[in-house]
Amino acid sequence: MGVVVPLEEKSKYSASVEPLIGLTRRDMERVNQLILAKAGSDVEMIPEVANHLISSGGKRLRPMLTLAAATMFGYCGRGHVSLATSVEFMHTATLLHDDVVDESDLRRGKSTARTIWGNQASVLVGDFLLGQAFKMMVDVGSMDALDVLSNAAAVIAEGEVLQLSVAKNMETTEDDYLSVIRAKTAALFSAAAEVGPIIAGTGKAERDALRSYGTNLGLAFQLVDDVLDYGGTAKALGKNTGDDFREGKITLPVVLSYRRGSEIDRAFWRSAIEDGNNDDEALEHAGRLIAKSNALNDTIARAEHYGAIARDAIAPLPATPEKDALLEVIDFCISRVY
Repeated sequence: MGVVVPLEEKSKYSASVEPLIGLTRRDMERVNQLILAKAGSDVEMIPEVANHLISSGGKRLRPMLTLAAATMFGYCGRGHVSLATSVEFMHTATLLHDDVVDESDLRRGKSTARTIWGNQASVLVGDFLLGQAFKMMVDVGSMDALDVLSNAAAVIAEGEVLQLSVAKNMETTEDDYLSVIRAKTAALFSAAAEVGPIIAGTGKAERDALRSYGTNLGLAFQLVDDVLDYGGTAKALGKNTGDDFREGKITLPVVLSYRRGSEIDRAFWRSAIEDGNNDDEALEHAGRLIAKSNALNDTIARAEHYGAIARDAIAPLPATPEKDALLEVIDFCISRVY
């Protein structure tokens, strides 16, 4: 099943993350070195599990946001490298924990850590990475940055629990779902962007702008992931397509399709999501119902809405190459569905 997009829309999102990669390349080399150093341990299994996921090919968008958001305000120190590494460790820890909670077998085309070393090791190594992240935050010496990132860690955990409370519940509303992804995904994007101007010593307006940018970019990013689960490829998504459906996850395309469907359609969704009748045949039928309800295109429209808010958030900031790259990242995130 593909995503239906008008041809004239495709050129709109011929965007790339390459400008951001280029601007942060030198600092990302330092981040990668610090990742390897801080993921080390005398306990042999810790670096094995950590490096399995760290080296699995993600773009490391979140730490690049931190680096760019600091240098766009003229920051020349090294604290942003430690904060960016902290952000990446927080992200990696949540992935390790998520794969256990979701019982996922594939992450970015590779077996998840839990399928190789087990659930207990995955959870505990995730906890180790969180500990290392907070140690690096303390070393930087910015109480404001520590406050923002520690608050994000708490919000992410709340989002995980909130997701459990709505799991397999077809009465979940769109507002309920947005609350989940605002906590689970957008909170770390927001914090990653906000600590950049914090370490650069800017004022409140700049912090507020980057925080809003990160929040709305994160929402757009997650909504695009929701679309790709039903209309994308494993390469674009970073895991098996259809995994959300097989795991009984409530995502926005499911919420919209359920609420717009007939009683027969809603009975199917309750059987598939709540009762676990989600084999390949059911997945194909789910795709047909989602297409009939126009849920994918409307989810893309939501993503574009949040992308526009992110763009407006940093529009008043002075023109810099980093600002241009951050603006292009918005279109890049959404372009994954085209």
